Amino acid sequence: MPRIKSAKKRQRQTKVRTERNRAQKSALRTAVKKVRTATTAADAQVALVAAEAMLDRAGRKNLVHKNLASRTKSRLAKVVAAKAA
Repeated sequence: MPRIKSAKKRQRQTKVRTERNRAQKSALRTAVKKVRTATTAADAQVALVAAEAMLDRAGRKNLVHKNLASRTKSRLAKVVAAKAA
């Protein structure tokens, strides 16, 4: 356990940030999963719009790497296009 005041504060901040990041990553994974498991092309398109917005935000905030966000968006778009065809 930390004894120094600033180390205690850092520990509290880390705990809060870890919980926030975990919740946001979980929501992101759920959004991506909704696109992949959508039964109709229309449902997939709606889910894709939401997932792309979440991926962009996550990339900007360094929750995930920008390239990973971009790559995931591209792959999801291919999935939706295949469902539409």
